[in-house]
Amino acid sequence: MGNKELCGAPQLQKRHPKQKTDQENSNVFAKRRRISYQELHQATNDFCESKLLGARNFGLVYQGALSDGLNIAIKVFNLEVEGSFKSFEVECEVLRNIRHRNLVKIISSCCNVDFKALVLEFMPNGSLEKWLYSHNYCLDILHRLNIMIDVASALEYLHHGQTILVAHCDLKPSNVLLDEDMVAHLGDFGIAKLLGEEDSTVQTITLATIGYMAPEYGTQGVVSIKGDVYSFGILLIETLTRKKPTDEMFVGEMSLIHWVTESLPCALTQIVDANLLITTKE
Repeated sequence: MGNKELCGAPQLQKRHPKQKTDQENSNVFAKRRRISYQELHQATNDFCESKLLGARNFGLVYQGALSDGLNIAIKVFNLEVEGSFKSFEVECEVLRNIRHRNLVKIISSCCNVDFKALVLEFMPNGSLEKWLYSHNYCLDILHRLNIMIDVASALEYLHHGQTILVAHCDLKPSNVLLDEDMVAHLGDFGIAKLLGEEDSTVQTITLATIGYMAPEYGTQGVVSIKGDVYSFGILLIETLTRKKPTDEMFVGEMSLIHWVTESLPCALTQIVDANLLITTKE
């Protein structure tokens, strides 16, 4: 996949991705299929390394293809890692109760004493992290803004779209996945928290990713939907500057937020991703 159409000056055309209706999404959930361990073994060629998509907090993610040709992502939990059992249960609980076009959809789960895995919708264009930091890929401003709008839509649903509020707790580029139409889907709910209507905050000892979590989360373990909003702000800045909050330039009092704040309002061109300033030749 090349990058000529995605780099430099934006192609100012609003995308029109194929969207599923809520009824279609409900039907998908209602018809969730049963998939055995043997099927997953076959789908991934015995979980061979060539099928490995990446590592997550509590396990590995593989790409696979079922016998009917359906491409899937299989998140296999490492049961030797502390917290993996709870993470599996939390992710099952969350994914079972959410349905939104900008959330990664669950197809099935596979669970026995020695093996636990989630079978998920496969995202052929990978993660936002890949598109931001790989030399082979580049996103123009319109694609970046559309992706952030998709993520915001997912968060709005998690925070306000149902009776039980969901705090994602780990919003970062590697958890923003892109389908064939470059529509963003938020994934990895392994440390998500379910909040009741009266419980706007909870405390936890499970830490999110350094650089993206709100200060109160890191110092006191306080989880709320406001923490997701903070993480979204960091993600938005990173998407436009292509600078990670953990970059080695951020030491002492200097952080990604301070760096951007100090550039306002006159020095934005010095911090924005240089790829966005390149003008394409006719």
